[in-house]
Amino acid sequence: RQIGDNGDIDKQGFKLHLPPMSYRTGTFWQPDVTVATVVERDGHLLMVEERVAGSLVFNQPAGHLESGESILQAAIRETLEETGWQVGLTAFIGAYQWKAPETGREYLRMAFAAEPLQHDTGRALDEGIVAAHWMQPTEIEALADRHRSPLVSRVIADYLNGSRHPLALLQSL
Repeated sequence: RQIGDNGDIDKQGFKLHLPPMSYRTGTFWQPDVTVATVVERDGHLLMVEERVAGSLVFNQPAGHLESGESILQAAIRETLEETGWQVGLTAFIGAYQWKAPETGREYLRMAFAAEPLQHDTGRALDEGIVAAHWMQPTEIEALADRHRSPLVSRVIADYLNGSRHPLALLQSL
């Protein structure tokens, strides 16, 4: 259920009587739009180890789309900010929708395949990022209980199974 549905309960146990969400009234639900890259080099995939809510977790280089940038630009930027690697996108892996059970937040992730181009070893990584690692797919899967979300395993599985679509599918007008 979504906030705005009649009958929601607040933290004190009171029913919330909010109007239903509707584009006509200007109230509507929007997911967090995120991007992620699967960067491969010599059979290893680039992963980030990051601290989230006090726990160390693993994720692909990933983050939120920012105002004014294209989805492709966001994927390149997030990879650089989180790993220090400049990458070239080679394919669109897929779009993934997921709802975080702990928070109820919903995400729409666009995942891309990319090739590493250049590493800036002196670049400071984004806040919360502990390290970037090149890992074999079997190592990543062995850490499944420490993945930031189920999106990590699913995107890697799709990549390893050959999911590649032309980048031209994504247009920014």
